[in-house]
Amino acid sequence: MTDTNELLQLALKIARQAGDLLVDRPASWDLTVKSTAIDIATQMDHASEKLIVESILAARPDDGIIGEEGTSRASKSGVTWVIDPVDGTVNYFYGLPGWAISIAAKDDSGTLVGVVHSPTVNSTWHASKGGGAFLNDVKIACNDPVELNRALLSSGFAYDVKDRIEQLKIVNILLPQIRDLRRIGSAAADICHVATGLVDGYFETGLHEWDLAAAELIAREAGAVVTTRAWHGLNLTVAGGPHLFEALNAQIPE
Repeated sequence: MTDTNELLQLALKIARQAGDLLVDRPASWDLTVKSTAIDIATQMDHASEKLIVESILAARPDDGIIGEEGTSRASKSGVTWVIDPVDGTVNYFYGLPGWAISIAAKDDSGTLVGVVHSPTVNSTWHASKGGGAFLNDVKIACNDPVELNRALLSSGFAYDVKDRIEQLKIVNILLPQIRDLRRIGSAAADICHVATGLVDGYFETGLHEWDLAAAELIAREAGAVVTTRAWHGLNLTVAGGPHLFEALNAQIPE
């Protein structure tokens, strides 16, 4: 039997250590281009992933790892960690707040624990499966019910500019019908904002497991619905309280 609390405490400890590393911003940048010219990683993304991986394996050497910056290690214990060492790298590079470290642990039954730590806004979200969701150790819940015409939504846009044309189809339909739209710059933080009630709902295409794993558990434990499905050749993620979630999906064009 996996000790979920042990996993959670380890994730919290390591996320804060990575945050301490990252807030000490470098004087110059070593940039790596990834999927497109505007999809970048910095030397600090790699340093954060190295710290997180080494810290996990020092405590749990048989666990597996899936990391955004390339770490891949099969699990011998049945537990695999899913890591985004800097979610919101563009924010981080420009010196904008809101970027986060995302750490989740999963087994064959699904995600067991999730931590999203955003040091620039003094926010640490965490959840364990069946144990509720918390912001800075205070229990949280999503906003529900919220009508579409009163909804504050958040979103993000693809690094591949061709995919943005498809995303704009959703924006063009929703924007005249909602309260407003926010662009934070970190998918993990966006989904945690749904969990906390800082926004009412969220949609975005092109997310990966490391973007979603921790925040999705946090949002679900806070009462939100989070799904990812195929849409126009892309993966579309939608999150919100149950009432708004249905209204959002009803407006998204097929």
